[in-house]
Amino acid sequence: MTKHDLRKQFLAERKALSAEETERRSQAIGDIFVQRSGTPLYKYIHIFLPIARQNEVNTWLIIHRIWQELPQIQVAVSVTDPVNQTLTHYKLTPETPLIENRWGIPEPVGNEQLAINSEQIDLVLVPLLAFDRRGHRIGYGGGYYDRFLARCRPDCLKIGLSLFDPVEEIQDIEETDVSLNACITPERVFTF
Repeated sequence: MTKHDLRKQFLAERKALSAEETERRSQAIGDIFVQRSGTPLYKYIHIFLPIARQNEVNTWLIIHRIWQELPQIQVAVSVTDPVNQTLTHYKLTPETPLIENRWGIPEPVGNEQLAINSEQIDLVLVPLLAFDRRGHRIGYGGGYYDRFLARCRPDCLKIGLSLFDPVEEIQDIEETDVSLNACITPERVFTF
């Protein structure tokens, strides 16, 4: 299927999930992530903050567990610059003030002292609408994450979080699309 068709299909499927089902699946994804993290050598993990009205994976469950169980890991989140179509990254703490941007994404109030360079990030938890069995993903179509991931170190792990299993193939992959190393669903981890 094409990105356009998959985007339409999975937006509808996510919208059809109840809040309870989204939370149950998010909890399962968070459990798998934390169990697999063990005693990682990561200093910075970048995590997207969920758009509640889009029924995205509730990454707050993962963030709170990192703060409680893996305090040596720093959490980074993004601020979106729609003019330049880029993401700027900042350390997230329990005290960080957040505001919603025009898409409903919670973002930290920019504090340059807490800015983090893309090259510092060891692992990125990547938002997506759908992914395929080869590790390709589709998001909302803005390309923000592909541009961000292209600036990360080559050894930075890119792990998608999906409420659904993969599709067989996304047909219209472009050169600028950055593939995932793995994707976590409520049932299992797919590696590529």
